[in-house]
Amino acid sequence: MSVDRIIARRYLFSKRTIAFVNVISFISIIGVTIGVAALIVVLSVFNGFGSLVTSLLVSFDPHLRIESIKHTDVTSYEPLVQYLKSQDKVSGIAPFVNGKALVVSRGVTRVINIRGVDPDEIGKVSGLKDKIVLGNANLKDEDKNGIVLGMALADRLGSVVGDTISVVSPSGVEAALLQMGQPLIRRFRVSGIYETNNKDYDSYYAYVNLESGQTLFALNQQIDGIEVRFTDIAYADAFKSTLEKQFGREFRFLSWFDLHKELYTVMQVERWSAYLILCLIVAVASFNLLGSLTMAVIEKRRDIGILKTMGITNKLVARIFLLQGLVVGVAGAVLGMGIGLGVVYMQKRYHLFPLDPTVYIISAIPVEVRWFDLVVVTLAAIVLCLLASRYAAKRAAQLVPVEAIRWE
Repeated sequence: MSVDRIIARRYLFSKRTIAFVNVISFISIIGVTIGVAALIVVLSVFNGFGSLVTSLLVSFDPHLRIESIKHTDVTSYEPLVQYLKSQDKVSGIAPFVNGKALVVSRGVTRVINIRGVDPDEIGKVSGLKDKIVLGNANLKDEDKNGIVLGMALADRLGSVVGDTISVVSPSGVEAALLQMGQPLIRRFRVSGIYETNNKDYDSYYAYVNLESGQTLFALNQQIDGIEVRFTDIAYADAFKSTLEKQFGREFRFLSWFDLHKELYTVMQVERWSAYLILCLIVAVASFNLLGSLTMAVIEKRRDIGILKTMGITNKLVARIFLLQGLVVGVAGAVLGMGIGLGVVYMQKRYHLFPLDPTVYIISAIPVEVRWFDLVVVTLAAIVLCLLASRYAAKRAAQLVPVEAIRWE
């Protein structure tokens, strides 16, 4: 063991002359431990909720949505569709139309989003068929007038499978207001009800056949865009960048993240805010460390002077106190990591903090540990402790030997 390590250990764990300083050092270790443990637990909770939200959204949404900037006819998409079909990582492509309409059922009216989809292809790009809880997703019956409603929407409309509802298209409203025509109204039969556990979808979205949607919104053979799903969601960003380079002038590309960018932005802000706030616990502990090491320099003023007269360099003296800060940081980080991972494991296995399953879609607070978080938290604790010990190390290195031992 090197000289600086031996001296640093003796100064940090000495029981004779600076017991009060040692108490402050141990308090610093406890503070770092609590801060690291809290960071790991809180970040794991954010990770758990983030993964839960992503699984709910991605299981229903496409991985990539493409909309034309200039044209809306089907032929303008053909070069892009041919390119996508040639890629092995693309598992599904489907066109869609989308618009707002007024739904009327049993005297209840509601403005919702009507999405026209291809019944044969929708299962390849969306999880609609997997989310059906009542009826089926049959949108291509003999009259092509089937409609699939969200659970919350069906409940508010008082509709069940087999009921008929009326949809008023916005394309005929202007003519009706000017008394120059009749509003375009179509009747649909509820063929199925889906539930995604997402209020935005379950309360405001309904699905009809693509041809019915084109007729409802007076689009003729035009479409609003195409939806794409890959064999792995990880390919979405890479494909988006590639497609933007080749077709960026004609189309707009929205990945699954872009479709819910506001939600994920809020989640990221909350995550980093929690991280910075909890880092204050470690910062307070590092201030305690700063005080204890500064007191140690004052207490060991004579010893430092003697060491310097024996030939120890200023750099070695500074390293002694930096090592003390490193020991506190590493010890606190290791203990905090152990406690934090222990709490996360107990929550995952025994549900220490349960949730009401009648209100929430899960029975307990979700947690997920990521190695990147462990590395960032550990480095933050060690760096803060090293920064706190730097002042004491610099002060010890600047002591003049003669002044340090003059009155001893």
